[in-house]
Amino acid sequence: MSAHWNDSQPIYWQLKERTVAMILDGTLAEGEPLPSVRNVASEFQLNPITVSKSYQALVEEGLVEKRRGLGMFVCEGARRKLIASERAKFLNEEWPAMLARIEQLGLSMEDLLSDPPKQERKNR
Repeated sequence: MSAHWNDSQPIYWQLKERTVAMILDGTLAEGEPLPSVRNVASEFQLNPITVSKSYQALVEEGLVEKRRGLGMFVCEGARRKLIASERAKFLNEEWPAMLARIEQLGLSMEDLLSDPPKQERKNR
């Protein structure tokens, strides 16, 4: 995880979203412990309360469970649950805006599936 934070959202929320991304991409597997609040706070120079708030949000969403004396662990089924919710979010929120932009620009299916123009490839 990088230590760059966006000023437009609370840090605890950004940390939560980064943890969600790690569960989605398999960096944090189901049943695996999350890094300790103290370690995360130290590594990113955050207040431990900020990290705890982030972890608590994950608990409330049923993605993480607290095991007394052991720490926080990714719940079984968390990745499956996240994929379902992220797909729904994409299809209901992100895709309609993307589709409107595609239509606004007059792009065809061929445009979307073709290789990017040479200039765009150079900039990558």
